[in-house]
Amino acid sequence: MRDVLALCDALFPAGHDARLEGGRVVGTGRTRDTEVAVVGTHAHAAIGADLAFALAGDVLAIMEDHPGRPILMLVDTQGQNLSRRDEMLGNPGYLAHLAKCFEVARRRGHRILALVYGEAVSGGFLALGMTADEAYATPDAQVRVMALPAMSRITQIPVERLEELCRTSPIFGPGAQNYEKLGCLEAVWHGDLAEALAAALARPA
Repeated sequence: MRDVLALCDALFPAGHDARLEGGRVVGTGRTRDTEVAVVGTHAHAAIGADLAFALAGDVLAIMEDHPGRPILMLVDTQGQNLSRRDEMLGNPGYLAHLAKCFEVARRRGHRILALVYGEAVSGGFLALGMTADEAYATPDAQVRVMALPAMSRITQIPVERLEELCRTSPIFGPGAQNYEKLGCLEAVWHGDLAEALAAALARPA
């Protein structure tokens, strides 16, 4: 797992004030041309009602305090929190609220990019990552809807057969490269991450 603050050092060699607050990472990074708001998760955080609500608050604060500032989502999530408490609180509604906040930000002129640097799984990735204008990943990122053993249990297809299918079809395969082939990721960033971020921000919206 890549350390998120070390990742911010690589993304923002001009400096950043990113900090960890529970399962969240928040702050601001500086590129050659602009300042970028950072909001995301770390340590494979499961996104439950509390975390989703806090992330939504981060997005609302960015809109209020820094109108139009680009937003970079840093994604490392094992998906939605499956605890009974979060399900009883209506966690899907909190995830939907988070996605809506990103959409409001987009409509207010915030450019929104996502970078998967750890895990990106299921509903957590839908609300934090796939809501971006463009989503990217580092080469070691793990992107998947479901792990192959779990998929095997549900479909009753042996894991060995699923692994065989993964070699010929990106639909079945986990990993950043397969999701790039499917079009869910714009690209996998190799090499200089600061240059890759600057190039992404320079692309037409």
